Amino acid sequence: MLILASASARRRELLARLDLRFRVQPADVDETPRFGESPEALALRLARAKAGAIGADEPVLAADTVVAMDDEALGKPRDAREAESMLTRLSGREHRVVTALALRHAGVLDHATVVTRLWFRTLAARESQGYAARPEVLDAAGAYAIQHGAAPFLTRLVGSYSNVVGLPLAETAALLRLAGLKP
Repeated sequence: MLILASASARRRELLARLDLRFRVQPADVDETPRFGESPEALALRLARAKAGAIGADEPVLAADTVVAMDDEALGKPRDAREAESMLTRLSGREHRVVTALALRHAGVLDHATVVTRLWFRTLAARESQGYAARPEVLDAAGAYAIQHGAAPFLTRLVGSYSNVVGLPLAETAALLRLAGLKP
């Protein structure tokens, strides 16, 4: 049986769409970015660390999602004030959502990185403040969840929608097939 090394309800819901038996076992790793580390390198390092942190013989799937503005990773905000600051930075600009996948199976660690480009319209101050006050933003990289009220902020999305939610399904299915799992 596959192990999903994640506490994310969004990842559980998305992985369930692949009609595959799995169980959830969150991995506890330090998610602090390293000095000079690109968002892509950060996401990949964390996904690999999460996959490696689960001591089991079954295949382990881990993922890490980072919102990137220029070359800076925007993690989960500490509070509503930081969330509002992040949303203000994203307002009227392009950014990337980067998800790295790591699949540990049979002594092998396969991985993939998926990048989706998004553009936010210019947000009014009251919109940023109102959205930042929502409790779910504290659990979302970049202080927003596209599936929880942020979709109206978008003017354009190029790439995988499921990546923005937290688990790129096409790439996840491809990794699982390589490992002999049949999603």
